[in-house]
Amino acid sequence: MAARNETSATRLDDAARAGWLYYVAGNTQEEIASKMGISRQSAQRLVSLSVSEGLIKVRLDHPIGHCLDLAERLRTRYALDHCEVVPSDPGSSSTIIGIAEAGAAELERCLRSPDPVIIAIGTGRTLKAAIEQLQPMDCPHHTVVSLTGNIAPDGSAAFYNVIFNVADTVKARSFPMPLPVIASSAKERAMLHTQPMIASTLDLAARANITFVGIGHLGPDAPLLLDGFISETEHKALQKAGAVGEICGWVFDAEGRLIEGQTNDRVASAPIPSRENGRVIALAMGPAKAAAIRAALTRRLANGIITDEQTAELLLA
Repeated sequence: MAARNETSATRLDDAARAGWLYYVAGNTQEEIASKMGISRQSAQRLVSLSVSEGLIKVRLDHPIGHCLDLAERLRTRYALDHCEVVPSDPGSSSTIIGIAEAGAAELERCLRSPDPVIIAIGTGRTLKAAIEQLQPMDCPHHTVVSLTGNIAPDGSAAFYNVIFNVADTVKARSFPMPLPVIASSAKERAMLHTQPMIASTLDLAARANITFVGIGHLGPDAPLLLDGFISETEHKALQKAGAVGEICGWVFDAEGRLIEGQTNDRVASAPIPSRENGRVIALAMGPAKAAAIRAALTRRLANGIITDEQTAELLLA
């Protein structure tokens, strides 16, 4: 067993070296093979492994004309303060890699600010993928605060809550929200929000300079339903009330209006920070989310969006 671990570690070392030689030093695969004393096929496999294992992260720095055009049209249509459109993968309608990379790059730009910044973070699969793409940084002068509770219905840590991942990667001061995502009752939520520690965190979230959130849909495979935060009965009731999407658990209809009553009475998340005093950037894509994204942008629940070409076309249709 020990020998296999050593072999695996050595192979990752070789993959990291091959990836560096190819993507950073600009060597061809033939040159890598010669320098490492391996075959060209082995060099090719090691370069591929360096990417698949996350040892090398590749970002596109050249803006594609069509993406720029879509972004400008979206910015005009929805009066956005921030808009970025990344290429779509013709072979996949579900990959979030491009959006995750763009989201990470935007977050890194904020973190490079020499002035202290309050960054609020929501939750979701796409946002989690973006956080995983962050480069390690040392930012003790910045503050990162979670908008959502980090406790799942069964008492475990909520899987897509990313506040600790951010704090560990960028070494910023972090403020988690030690609450359930959705409380058992409106009375329980009110009681939890009056606790001094929670009240101060909510106040901090309200003063965020920039916010990053995901957008969930309320279709048959709604994240809130699949992750167990709402029941089948609650899901059907929300659909009947016209719900199409949610941000940090806050459910809204096709015009972006928060649904009165129902689960919104029990959401323990902080309110979405002010869009007048800062940017609220949503990372979201896909036909299933198009109605939810359109509603959120129309009502300015978010005043920024990072999405892909296919989704941008749907939002402009």
